[in-house]
Amino acid sequence: MPDAVKVGFVPFSAAPRGILVVFCDDTMQLGAATRKMLGAAVDLVRRAAETNRFKGKSGAALDILAPEGLKAKRLIVMGVGKLAGLKDNDFLGLGGTAAGKLRAGNDAVTIVADLPTGPMKPDQAAALASGLRLRGYKFDRYKTKKKEGEEEAALRADVSVAVGDVAAARKAFAPASHIVDGVITARDLVNEPPNVLFPVEFARRAAALRKLGVGVDVLDVKAMTKLGMGALLGVAQGSKQPGRTVIMRWNGGKRGDQPVAFIGKGVCFDTGGISIKGAASMEDMKGDMGGAACVVGLMHALAARKAKVNVVGAIGLVENMPDGNAQRPGDIVTSMSGQTIEIINTDAEGRLVLADVLWYVAKKFKPKFMVDLATLTGAIMVALGTEYAGLFSNNDELAERLSKVGLATGERVWRMPLGPEYDKLIDSQFADMKNTGTRNGGSITAAQFLQRFVDGTPWAHLDIAGTAMGAPKTEINQSWGSGYGVRLLDRLVAEYYEARK
Repeated sequence: MPDAVKVGFVPFSAAPRGILVVFCDDTMQLGAATRKMLGAAVDLVRRAAETNRFKGKSGAALDILAPEGLKAKRLIVMGVGKLAGLKDNDFLGLGGTAAGKLRAGNDAVTIVADLPTGPMKPDQAAALASGLRLRGYKFDRYKTKKKEGEEEAALRADVSVAVGDVAAARKAFAPASHIVDGVITARDLVNEPPNVLFPVEFARRAAALRKLGVGVDVLDVKAMTKLGMGALLGVAQGSKQPGRTVIMRWNGGKRGDQPVAFIGKGVCFDTGGISIKGAASMEDMKGDMGGAACVVGLMHALAARKAKVNVVGAIGLVENMPDGNAQRPGDIVTSMSGQTIEIINTDAEGRLVLADVLWYVAKKFKPKFMVDLATLTGAIMVALGTEYAGLFSNNDELAERLSKVGLATGERVWRMPLGPEYDKLIDSQFADMKNTGTRNGGSITAAQFLQRFVDGTPWAHLDIAGTAMGAPKTEINQSWGSGYGVRLLDRLVAEYYEARK
């Protein structure tokens, strides 16, 4: 799907086009480059602000139509609030907020990356541009008609970001733009309907990463059966759509270096199986592959920006359906690890998929660490709502790093407990374990289950049920599928595991 917002960089001296967007602080001060561009219209801004009681608060906007003295057809003055409180990640939100002020249509826009303290730094201008693209995303490929007045309908803007150093801004934006592409890739996958994006089709789309130099292997049912992936195949057996496991490899680091690994749950649709869900909101279960979508988007971002690190991305893809061949509560399956699992609830299927993929990655690639992402439990939303993903880990250093980059990117995580008291809740009288514990602590017992398949590898589990789909709209996301996790994990790799130039 083409971008709704196209972004380029121009010097401050370039003539503004179409809609002009500038920034002021909470004292109504404008930057020097902005004042020069506005010329005599600076006084117009002052008078309009007084009339509209505009104070330059963060997120507020003053919209002036056909401003006298400017060729621009609209002048939008956006407040950034107190400059001292601005953090680097705030520029991403600033770009998103700016995009939100643009009305639907095919407009040319000039945004002046200038503050009262001076021109935005190249990385700040790049973040601003990234925010513009992320906010401009809209999944509407299946709409044949657009309703009049539909929110942000058909926004198509050609945006020029005016900066002090064009070359430096372009250089900073190059990797940032690839990360945005990764987020958009993940959003597209989550938003697709389940009759379009079933396991085989998902695997085909993941295989498109080969164009970026990613090695992609697709394991079919025969290959997974040979490997003994009985937990994953048990979930898939109730659907006419066969399951798949996709292994993606990006070798951007030194030859022979241990890779880092990311594993995603890819339940393309989840009815709950024999333990069928209620009808209300079951349509949302097309997004039960948000973890797999994130991993594909992350691999896109890392490969496109040529990250100097070796990475394994692995996704288990199934449908959980209740036909006559579906697994039953009471069944016992044998996982690839050899451990046996008693099925208590067929709606606790994602952990079964991840169990085999985690074991496969741990044994075959022996990574430095593994991070899995899964829309795993409703219980995590009871605990954390939709603002944080749940973080579970057997490694304090990895957990601390994820927490730090979560704060830096705004994709926040909150660490939850693990322990033997919880682990014993999934012991089974008939098998090595059962796939659910008691009603209490549901997200924790799910994580305890996964920990039994990491083979001692440093590991973190992110329960993204509240953040990957249907989360509250933000300055940079108005989509049902958020693409959560791509920016978080790209920053984790860049900050701690990527070779320095």
